[in-house]
Amino acid sequence: MKIAENGMSNMQKRMDWTKIGFDWNRARAFLATAEEGTLSGAARALGLAQPTLGRQVAALEQELDVVLFERVGHSLILTPSGLELLEHVRRMAEAANRVALVASGQSQELEGTVCISASEVHAAFWLGPIIDQLRRSEPKISIEIVSTNSVSDLQLREADIAIRNFRPTQPELIAKKIGDIYARLYASTNYLHNVPEALTKETLCQANFISFDNTSVLLNGFNAMGYNLTQANFPLQTNSYMTHWSYVKQGLGIGLMPENIGDNEPAVSRVLPEDEYYRSPIWLTVHRGLHTSRRVRVVFDLLALELERLLAKPID
Repeated sequence: MKIAENGMSNMQKRMDWTKIGFDWNRARAFLATAEEGTLSGAARALGLAQPTLGRQVAALEQELDVVLFERVGHSLILTPSGLELLEHVRRMAEAANRVALVASGQSQELEGTVCISASEVHAAFWLGPIIDQLRRSEPKISIEIVSTNSVSDLQLREADIAIRNFRPTQPELIAKKIGDIYARLYASTNYLHNVPEALTKETLCQANFISFDNTSVLLNGFNAMGYNLTQANFPLQTNSYMTHWSYVKQGLGIGLMPENIGDNEPAVSRVLPEDEYYRSPIWLTVHRGLHTSRRVRVVFDLLALELERLLAKPID
């Protein structure tokens, strides 16, 4: 009797495939349009021509016999039917992404592309020699670099491996602490020659700093270490760390940079040579589903080894 009940339970869970004619490409087009707000934005996100994507959304509306979007100005707004469908399609996308991750993680071929996400500074100054070494040892592995100061979502496959300044908390991610970076204040020789008096921790309140991203984070961090700065000390802000560093070298103000980069730049000097450093951890992160991929694992292990060597330099 128990076996019969279990058998009936399994029968009840079985899909009726004759009733499923859903086209995932149309659903994906709908989801991208809902998230981007325009057909042109969704087409760019999916790498499709806008007319093709528009036809896919229209076909889904016809298939389901509902209107999914209303046009307001240049934007598309979800209708109540579209809103109700949205979460179901998002769950489909998440499931499809999990399938792709598991499938990628089974690959034992040392061939294909591995995508690495890193900040502008790490990508520009650290990764070049490591990638060169990898290309010589594993020429069939192609590397894609996502150079961004934002956090790439590894669960959504925005990258395979990420170099981060914090430890991730998601259980799906594996993280290895590589070490710590030590940053110091730098300015160009011209800037230091033109300040009215020698800069010390006390007189830095008279100096100009170049901010990046969130000025209040830098301001609070400096003042927590005993400085006496205000917003007036940050007359210039940029969302690009490389632009920030270029402006430092051009003499527009004082900036912060890891010492293994700043000390090797002849156009700048430490502002306070004897001052304490600013420490930040470096974590190498990969999705658990990809860590079993031989290709991803080879890149991950080489990054870990070479970054550990890079960060092993003792602090003066």
